[in-house]
Amino acid sequence: MIRTIFHIILLLLGSAISLDAQNVEVIIKGIKSEKGQIVIGIFKDQETFRTEEAFLSKSFPKANIVNKEMKIKMTLEPGTYGLSLLDDENMSSLMEYNFIGMPKEGFGFSDYYHTGITKPKFDDFKFTLYPGQNKTITIKIRYIM
Repeated sequence: MIRTIFHIILLLLGSAISLDAQNVEVIIKGIKSEKGQIVIGIFKDQETFRTEEAFLSKSFPKANIVNKEMKIKMTLEPGTYGLSLLDDENMSSLMEYNFIGMPKEGFGFSDYYHTGITKPKFDDFKFTLYPGQNKTITIKIRYIM
């Protein structure tokens, strides 16, 4: 009985959340290969990005790639977010590094092409999603290796 009530509450909460959710389309450019998956980390502030504790993480199969470009859709509640992308070619869901600490897989950030060697700041790639607003984000993947 308690389990049933719990499931009903979760269902109602999920319905309420989805009513406020906004559509976000992510255009991913510069995909090197069709191997693996795309992993998107969704962050809410500098601290969670610094500690790599994503608010939400989503994996997407590499599908419908045309001219090294792919589009994915997701829904988010209104708020401030930053998206980080991993081109996870080996399906580990983790960034792989070489012996000197350079990324071996592609990466990118929402509406920001990072050219530095150190991690960017959250403010560099954050965006605000307002109520009633749908948003298109572009992420250009960078490969160092």
